[in-house]
Order: sequence, then C-alpha cells, then structure tokens
Amino acid sequence: MLTNQRKQNERWLSNKVRAILVSAICIFNARASLAAEVIEPCVASGGGFEAASLKHDEKIRHFEFEYASKAVGLKPGSNVRVWLPIPPTNQHQSVSIKATRFPVKATTARESKYGNCMVHFETTAPQSGEVDFSITYDVTRAEVKALGRDGQELSKEERRLFLKPNRLVPTSGRPLDLLKGITAPGDQLGLGRFLYERVDQHMKYDKSRPGYGNGDSVWACDSQFGNCTDFHSLFISLARAKGLPARFEIGFPIPDSRGKGTIGGYHCWAFFHTDKHDWVPTDISEADKHPEMKDYYFGNLTENRVAFSSGRDLNLVPRQAGEPLNFFVYPYIEVDGQPLSTDNMEKAFKYSDTE
Repeated sequence: MLTNQRKQNERWLSNKVRAILVSAICIFNARASLAAEVIEPCVASGGGFEAASLKHDEKIRHFEFEYASKAVGLKPGSNVRVWLPIPPTNQHQSVSIKATRFPVKATTARESKYGNCMVHFETTAPQSGEVDFSITYDVTRAEVKALGRDGQELSKEERRLFLKPNRLVPTSGRPLDLLKGITAPGDQLGLGRFLYERVDQHMKYDKSRPGYGNGDSVWACDSQFGNCTDFHSLFISLARAKGLPARFEIGFPIPDSRGKGTIGGYHCWAFFHTDKHDWVPTDISEADKHPEMKDYYFGNLTENRVAFSSGRDLNLVPRQAGEPLNFFVYPYIEVDGQPLSTDNMEKAFKYSDTE
C-alpha cells in the first residue's frame, strides 16, 4: 500500500502536468468584470515544477491563496497605475490562477533582470476614491532540501548579478566589520554556514522597535535587530563580499497548522550558490525565532510558504515613474505619477488548505 506521502505526490504529479506545459511567456487577459477567469501564470525561466524530481521525503502542501488590496482616499479623476507580483511556477512550487477581480483590463509582463512576472492595470479613480482588486491562486508548494542535490555552474551574467551590491545591500563598509579578525572557511558550503551562524549570533528577531523591515544591511549591522529582510540582507552583503553568490526571495508564510485563515504580512529568505549543491536556502530569521530548528533552516525550507518575487532594486514593466522598488511583494501603486502612501492602501491575504 502506498504511504500517504507517496499518494499525495502522485496526485500532485497528475494534477500539475499542465503546469509543465504552460508557456514561459506571460499571457494575461483579465476583463473588467467580477466574473472569475482561470488564467495561467508565468513560469519561471529555467524550467517549471516537476513532482518527479522531488526527494521521497520532501513534504508538499496544496492551498488556495487570496491576494486582495484596495487603494483608498484617492482624488476622484486621478490617474491610478497598479502593479502586482505574480508568484512563479518553478522547481519549488506550482501555481495557477483561479479567480481575478480588476476594475479594468489588465496585462502582464516579465522584467528582464530577475525574471519576475507582474500584473499591471491603469484606471481613473472613481467618485468613491477607492480602487480594489484581487487574485486567488491555487498553489502546491514543496519543501526544499537542497544539500543532497547536484550543483550547476552559474553563467557569467548570473554570477555577476548575484555578487554585485544593491542600494541597501553593500558589499563593503560597515557590515564587513562583523568579519574582522575571523578566519572564514575556504569551502563554499562551510563559508555559507559560517555566515549563517554569524548573522544569527549578531541579530535578534524583534519588531517591537521602529526602523526594521527595509532590508538595510548597514542599519541591521548597527541595530542588531530586525525582521527577515534585515537578517537576510546582512547575510547577502557578507556572502557577496566573500565571493559567494547570494540572492533574495520574498513571498508569504503559511501557518504550520492546516486549515484556513488570514496572513499578516510577507516573509523572505535567502539562497547562496555552491558549485556542488547549486542554490542552498537559508531562513535565518526563522532559525532565530525557533532555535530548535537552527540546523534545519540551513539548507532547507519548509513547505509552509509561497514565493512571489526575487531580487532588489526592481524596475517594473511598464516602467514605474518612481525609484526602483526595494523589493516587490505588496502592490505598488502610483497616483498621478507619485507612489501611493502605505497609509492609503488596505491589504488582505488569506489561505485555505485544499488537501
């Protein structure tokens, strides 16, 4: 008799074959109607999710994720431009769109730097001063166990991208003080573990004081506290400074307990690259919150999440009027060419397990 995990994996494989066939080019035709349409999302470059590639002990989770938001306090007649990230189908998750609600026709595009896909629409603010929208996704997410996988060499372009600094993630200066007088391991995996430990020792997960959440490596180094963006920005600064390619990924956490409920906000994590093991994940802020899982969160990620985008300093498509985005997980909205304040944005995220 098949184990429950094997049964689940087989159901997943049969239900998600269509995800492998989805075009790598975004196709989106959202109509100005409350009637829902099933629209295939983007597939991450480099290949889609394949259940057959899972390890026998990797856990999976199948759930619906509702991503809803409303811009409020708008001046009637003002020009409103909205961008939303679309979670990719990739080697760690399979995603399809079950329902959409937009006030006008929407389009999708993919930015070329990191391959993030997004929805965009432009409208005029009505007399109510409110513009609301939502997307409901069907998500199957796999646990990530990276250390047993074979490595793959990065291209020169990828290596260059994931070694260079970002605006708030420098590869020199103050963050490097954390490594003064310390001899780091010479091998890539050992170096990654050393930096993982160093950041965890230096930082405390704490959102009770202001200043956290910008993913500013210098600020994180000085404050010694913050949330996931601060932990992983500091890690990426140190990794890149030591010649270890590293990248940022952001999405949403799903509560461990199965069922349904609301989600308060985003979660992020980081990967570093080794020639032997390919991209190795780290979730240092979760390790700090749950010390009993510290070993697990080096090289592993639970299935209780969904990734939405990668990278920092992002330019959207079509190009936004404002500065490059620090990261992209919440809606980005411009009104008459100016970024909308978060005070004028209401967000609601919900999940519901389907198996």
